[in-house]
Amino acid sequence: MFDGQVKVCEHARKTGWRGQYSTELSHAPEHHQQVQGLWSREWFVAGARVFGPATVQVITQILDRSKIEAQAYPSCRNILSELGKKKALLEEACQELLNLNGYPTYTSIKRVMATLAQAKERATAVPPAPQNVKDLSGVQDLPGVFVRDAEHYRGFGDRNV
Repeated sequence: MFDGQVKVCEHARKTGWRGQYSTELSHAPEHHQQVQGLWSREWFVAGARVFGPATVQVITQILDRSKIEAQAYPSCRNILSELGKKKALLEEACQELLNLNGYPTYTSIKRVMATLAQAKERATAVPPAPQNVKDLSGVQDLPGVFVRDAEHYRGFGDRNV
């Protein structure tokens, strides 16, 4: 880390996965040091309460299974902020995962939400009923065209026409 041309400190290169933090809190400016601890278990659980009990249980499961609780914070944040835009659907998806004893993650919740939304879309999309009465007024008035109406065929009974 440099301050202009002066080397202030050196961090060992992180290997493993992308996006790891290598900053030491003591090297951060004072106004950045005060923000540690803004996210907490209580903060995420309180945010999940807005959606319902199933969401609270899923967020708790995600926080509990991390060796370091703070590693689960980004996942919890994404669930509550991005997926939480569809409030009722998020709660329903969390309940569905709990009913199936699923492994809740951001991706699994997102997939269940998509499946539920698709199922609701299919259920509400009712095809229109076919029209059984034809409007023949425009056709009957044409010169040289003769169209029989339904009354003509009523007298035939069981005979094949």
